[in-house]
Amino acid sequence: MRQSSRLSMFLLPLVLLSAAPALAEVQLPLRKAGLWDVKVDHAGGRMPGVAVQQCTSEAVDREFTSDFAPSARQNCSKADVQKTATGYVMDSVCTMGGTTVTSHAEATGDFDSAYTVKVAARSKGGKFGDRDSKITIAAKWVGPCKEGQTPGDVVMPGGFKMNMRDFEKFKSMAPH
Repeated sequence: MRQSSRLSMFLLPLVLLSAAPALAEVQLPLRKAGLWDVKVDHAGGRMPGVAVQQCTSEAVDREFTSDFAPSARQNCSKADVQKTATGYVMDSVCTMGGTTVTSHAEATGDFDSAYTVKVAARSKGGKFGDRDSKITIAAKWVGPCKEGQTPGDVVMPGGFKMNMRDFEKFKSMAPH
């Protein structure tokens, strides 16, 4: 159960952030291939922050974004991405499992060495009722992937490892 909670904390921001680029005309840049330290903090939330390591490649980043496109088209009534002077601004409205999430995200950084994404989201309906959340994702490139890692691998605290390409396997762990 603890790993499932950590997994859902990691997946929620990824789903929110991947839905908008999948539908928008403006695409976020792909991250530099290699190993990224990713910290996800929930300001004032009931969930603690989590730090993971993610091994990625251009193909995995491109695949991950495009894999969410059909789901985003079905579940999101709004998905706007705008390029700004300092990065990107994303606004989306998506409904899944009876919950509508309206989010505003701002991404800054070069996506080669580091980037930060700040998300303000309002959830309405569903199991957890109405609530606001603020999430900050801070990522830093640390070098090549470690021996034995393949692009798409995510290592959670405690050593739990999954591969984003196995989305169907871990989708069932996310809250419904």
